[in-house]
Amino acid sequence: MGVDTEGQGWKYKEHIAGFLAGFATVIVGQPFDTVKVKLQKHNTEVHGIKYRNGLHCAARILKNEGLRGLYRGTASSFAGRGFEYLLGFGLYLQAKESLQEKLQSSGPQPLVIMPSGAYSGAVVSFVLCLTELVKCFLAEDFELLQCRMQVQGADSVIPRSSTYAGPIDCALQTIKAEGVTGIFRGGVTTFLRDSLGNAMFFAVYEYIRHFMHLQLKDATHEHTHLTELGIGILTGGLGGVAYWSTVLPLDVAKTIIQTNPDRKYTRNPLQVLNMVYRQAGIRGCYAGLGPTIARAFPANAAAIVTWEFGMKILGIKHH
Repeated sequence: MGVDTEGQGWKYKEHIAGFLAGFATVIVGQPFDTVKVKLQKHNTEVHGIKYRNGLHCAARILKNEGLRGLYRGTASSFAGRGFEYLLGFGLYLQAKESLQEKLQSSGPQPLVIMPSGAYSGAVVSFVLCLTELVKCFLAEDFELLQCRMQVQGADSVIPRSSTYAGPIDCALQTIKAEGVTGIFRGGVTTFLRDSLGNAMFFAVYEYIRHFMHLQLKDATHEHTHLTELGIGILTGGLGGVAYWSTVLPLDVAKTIIQTNPDRKYTRNPLQVLNMVYRQAGIRGCYAGLGPTIARAFPANAAAIVTWEFGMKILGIKHH
């Protein structure tokens, strides 16, 4: 597989397609993500609100806050995911093309796909955690703000005087209380999560996509737009499930690190997961698994379908 771009300006077209994919992911997946964050925050604590499962959590949010509660932090998600996918998907395509040329490979190869995926995830995390000038408008900083906004609400133990009117207010309060470094809390954990997760996501996506195209070719099946849509839904959905099944414990650690009010709280994800395991067992390390997997398939299916459609209309051929 490879990427062929036609005409001038190809270096930004991959990023535009990724940006569109990020928007699609938020529209489909935001309610699931809100439930996941609340489960990770509250179900790993010794005291406080406990949710039986994702449905119980979602029901409480709807009862106490309405539909708006499930979409809490959406503005930050649009800005964050849009930038994250714009950068990550574009870098993945460019890195994959470069490695394919060097290795002269025509099909999916682990030495091409996984390093390209890990590279894109690593760069996204690095750039977003170190970009100080626009820190309040980029994804990973917004992920911290989004987590803090999502865990507040009717069930939150956060004092009402400490709740946030919006992402900018959340950013200002965080900086006021913890300094500029407070906005980058959880950066190392995010780096590990995104590097490993992206490598797994793109490996599953590319291999299943390649296999399905081979099967259709051997069966002399007519290649239609509906067929492409089905392949995009399946490969994107399974890629998302693989991503979160692999890195969910790191995501649990990230949520705890980013939402803990103690500024001296450890930022070492292994130490955090060790404490979670002692308090809540392996189930605590996978808190939010239900809504995360429920979100992973449709959200990533929407992302891949939108990404591939965006590449098509922009003249980028993805073989």
